[in-house]
Amino acid sequence: MISIQSLRVEFGARVLFNDLSFAVQPRERIAFAGHNGAGKSTLMKCIAGIIEPSGGGIQKPKGTRVGYLPQEGIHVRGRSLWQETESAFGETLALGEKIERLSADLEQLDPRSSPYAELLHEIGDLELRLDSMDPSKMKPRIESVLKGLGFREKDFTRDCGEFSGGWQMRIAMAKLFLQEPEVLLLDEPTNHLDIGTQVWVEQYLVNYPGAILLISHDRGLLDTLCTRTIAFAHGRAEEYAGNFSYFQRESVLRREIQQRQFEAQQREIAEIQRFIDRFRASANKATLVQSRIKMLEKIERIPEPEREDAVMSFKFPPPPASGHMVAKLEGVRKSYGALTVFEGFDFEINKGEKFAIVGPNGAGKSTFCRLITAQEEPDAGIHQFGHKVATSFFSQNHADELDPDRSILETVEAAASRESAPHARNLLGCFLFRGDDVFKKVGVLSGGERSRVALVCMLLRPANFLILDEPTNHLDMQSQDVLQRALRDYEGSVLIVSHNRDFLDSVVTKTLEFRPSEQPRLFSGNITYYLEKTAEETGTAKATATASATRNPQSATVNRKDQRRAEAEAREKRNKLLKPLEAELETLEKKIAEYEAAQAALTTALSSDAVAGDPDKLLQTTTAVANVTTALENSYTRWSELSEEIEKVKAKLGIVE
Repeated sequence: MISIQSLRVEFGARVLFNDLSFAVQPRERIAFAGHNGAGKSTLMKCIAGIIEPSGGGIQKPKGTRVGYLPQEGIHVRGRSLWQETESAFGETLALGEKIERLSADLEQLDPRSSPYAELLHEIGDLELRLDSMDPSKMKPRIESVLKGLGFREKDFTRDCGEFSGGWQMRIAMAKLFLQEPEVLLLDEPTNHLDIGTQVWVEQYLVNYPGAILLISHDRGLLDTLCTRTIAFAHGRAEEYAGNFSYFQRESVLRREIQQRQFEAQQREIAEIQRFIDRFRASANKATLVQSRIKMLEKIERIPEPEREDAVMSFKFPPPPASGHMVAKLEGVRKSYGALTVFEGFDFEINKGEKFAIVGPNGAGKSTFCRLITAQEEPDAGIHQFGHKVATSFFSQNHADELDPDRSILETVEAAASRESAPHARNLLGCFLFRGDDVFKKVGVLSGGERSRVALVCMLLRPANFLILDEPTNHLDMQSQDVLQRALRDYEGSVLIVSHNRDFLDSVVTKTLEFRPSEQPRLFSGNITYYLEKTAEETGTAKATATASATRNPQSATVNRKDQRRAEAEAREKRNKLLKPLEAELETLEKKIAEYEAAQAALTTALSSDAVAGDPDKLLQTTTAVANVTTALENSYTRWSELSEEIEKVKAKLGIVE
């Protein structure tokens, strides 16, 4: 469908990628992986035709439509939400208007004339084209997509200019989904979505009829949707035949194999070089030395694997001791004019508890954060902090309060305590500020960079009660992992407002849900638990099946029999497909160990006087080293192929380990 051929993109002296080639097949789902700045968004813009590559080309069949959703920067005004999304059906609307116009012209013609017959025939052709587009489904499709993306019916007539940046991105997404281009390019599509909308978008994309190229920091979305990953690092791009988790595992294996091959070859080269250096001046060894020199020249050098970016770690300063109760709201009411956000709201967080705060935009999450941290007073009711509670609050607005004339390092060091100040530089590295970056002035940073600086400032303050409002919005996967691990180990209390399911799941143990015009609800579990419970409430297939089994126990018994039968079939299929591959892998690993031992022994023998002084023995040993090295390299290659084949079979069988 789309062919990327020898693509090269460079900015000044920096080469983002070179000689990049791959093809996109119909209905493929491809993830672009790599750290921020590696070239993912740039490649997407090249495919969308927004950026001209420095070299190579992008080929696609005539008529192939490519739809692109950028991270930000879309602003529409002057039309209603309905008019804007309806414009996705521009061709359908234009056909309808043309048929109406020609039908009006037809009434002015003599039915017995030739022009009348010709115009009637043209209208008939147009109506056939219009029928194939099924305009009767246009309105229900628009409604379905808009509601799925979180818009309410009363929003349909609102001017697009009334919606904030996050909702503007939803409008653009709605148009793309309705247009259904053959290739869909999505750059961080879930950044501005609440969890409920993310679930809807994920399901929509699973069933999307075209191909999808995706950039996302949502590991769950990448794993669910994508079956192929292109990873960018150090100016290169590598392909992996699996989702993001497969890429993470396989990239480690590839580096290990390449490292082994590189080290084995370096040992071989060193031994040959030692022989050359030792006998270069010996006249009776001249022929052997020359053969070794030629052998050395012919060796195709295996490049040394590039070092993986250092995995940094961070731990919060030990939280000051506090009482059991951390913060409490009792009978709280909060209104803004005629809008009542809370009425009779009760909430309490205790020492060590970790809550996820979820819900659609505008439901009261930010108001709740300001109330629980005493930044705002309730109109009625009580707010109370516990004994010796020290709060630290991160919000997107805090980035605007930073001093633009200070450097990043100065800003962070000023916010740090005496105990945490030595860790400031390390923490900046965890959040993508490395080397000389830390000396940049805050005033020259982008909004996302300023937000990361504000987050680092907050993390360095000693506190026993953390409130984080969308902390992962501008973080790459590695930075998210650093923060996630630190929060898991943190002994204080935490409230996290976030739509990042994968990030929240292993951190929180309770979920507080906000809904417009409804009382907040508490769920005693993480995000997965929360989604399961809310799905049951909305009558999903799982809840229906459970209810059916309760009404009909006999049916449940039959289902259990079917389940056991299915499990037995799955085991049989696994044994048939996997066992031979796993047995071959086990045998191969034993052979590799034997070859490595033989190579080490022969390499040692090459250095001995008994072999080095005997031309026949030297030739035999050198030949044996070459043979063992070749066998070892072939074994490494087969080991990699087998590992990949086993992973593919496991993915096909749905085996998760």
